[in-house]
Amino acid sequence: MAKQSLILLALNPSPILDLMERTLHAADFKVATADDRPGLEKSVQEAIPALIIIGEKFADRDGLSVSSDMLERFPTLPIIFYADQDTPGLVKSVFKKGLSGYLYSPLNEADIVDEVRNSLTRARKLGDWLRREVKRTTSSLTEKAKISEAERAQLEAIIANIQDGVIVMDENQVILFVNRAIRDIFNLGEKTVVGKPLKDAIMNADLRALLSRSREGSFKYHEINFDDGRIFNAQYTPIPGIGAAVTMQDISYLKELDILKSDFIHTISHDLRSPLTAVLGYTELVERTGPLNQNQQEFLRLLQGSVQHITSLVNDLLDLGRLEAGFDTRREFVQLEGVLKYTLDMFDAQIKKKKLNLTTEVAGNLQAVRVNPIRIRQMLDNLVGNAIKYTPEGGSIRVSMSVQDKQTIIKVEDTGPGILPEDQNHVFEKFYRASNVPDNVKGSGLGLAIVKSIVDRHQGRIWVESIMGVGSTFTVLLPTQE
Repeated sequence: MAKQSLILLALNPSPILDLMERTLHAADFKVATADDRPGLEKSVQEAIPALIIIGEKFADRDGLSVSSDMLERFPTLPIIFYADQDTPGLVKSVFKKGLSGYLYSPLNEADIVDEVRNSLTRARKLGDWLRREVKRTTSSLTEKAKISEAERAQLEAIIANIQDGVIVMDENQVILFVNRAIRDIFNLGEKTVVGKPLKDAIMNADLRALLSRSREGSFKYHEINFDDGRIFNAQYTPIPGIGAAVTMQDISYLKELDILKSDFIHTISHDLRSPLTAVLGYTELVERTGPLNQNQQEFLRLLQGSVQHITSLVNDLLDLGRLEAGFDTRREFVQLEGVLKYTLDMFDAQIKKKKLNLTTEVAGNLQAVRVNPIRIRQMLDNLVGNAIKYTPEGGSIRVSMSVQDKQTIIKVEDTGPGILPEDQNHVFEKFYRASNVPDNVKGSGLGLAIVKSIVDRHQGRIWVESIMGVGSTFTVLLPTQE
């Protein structure tokens, strides 16, 4: 026996209510009634009717408004609207609200039963369509989930077998995944590390330093050293919604090559300095042996200039070698404004010759810093010398010193041609010269490399900001405390 459909009548007491109740019972429907809003709410939630017939006025409220409220909560519930008479716009209002049908007086039993059955049939078809769509969508999602699972397994297999070390952490730096390379790098064996904080699971001072740097966000270079001589470059990358990943590459062989290259340059430079000094000395003695004609004097000056240039290059290479080897350990408290004064005095003639407008700003609260005074003087000489070299005649140079957040800030600004954006990341590399440097501006390409090494040896930072046609600003940050 088929289950009877429950029809809920939300009508005020009237002969129409009695007529509908008798008619629907006779048509083998179950019937319930509600005469106020709480009763209607309770019947809909507990009895779950198959259809509601609601009057034009229900419990002193507009029937269309009550129907709209019900459809907002139960959008698939069929509702038939009953009006005392057919008025213009009634059909449009009923269907605009999303109701299933409408009835109006005068009524007969056939009208009531036909409209109820038609509404239930439409609702049943809509339900069948919804079920089919849900089933189809669920099947599609299931298939996609299977594909995603296969892709995830493939990705895990790739990460597990690559040579670079990979650590994935959540937002609290708890390990979610480590690959085989990480286990080999840190000699973890089969030790359980997933689910543990990284700083507790892997005991390494450089790795902990990396985690403390993680507040800076993403960064691409951080060295992790091991007692056996291995050196790894670690990269920290935040992953939105997951946490972060640390990847590590073995750069031990690159470090060895860099040491070999530095040793070679240092050896060659050291061996070249003595013969160059001898050549320069003999060129000075040539004039004492007898008079020279004008051409001979010009050739001799060119020779002396070339020898002096090579000697300067050799000295720069030796300086760079000593800095990178860490031989300069001398430290003393120095007032930087005093060092700056010596630098500016040395370049005074060049500044006046090019008619440059020099501005200096030194903060009154500038503190003495513990540095190597010779190296800091060398740093300032290079930065100010470059500003003078590249600033055209009549241009401006500004040198400032200030203190902020326990750091001494030194800025050297010029109004030179500027540095191309693609060159700005390379200007501190050895022998690198920007591509827009005029041919008549001489240089070895080592000055800024020396400056960078000096700043690094003092645990500071240096960077350049430049706009083409406007000028460049070199900024140095030195810690006020060692």
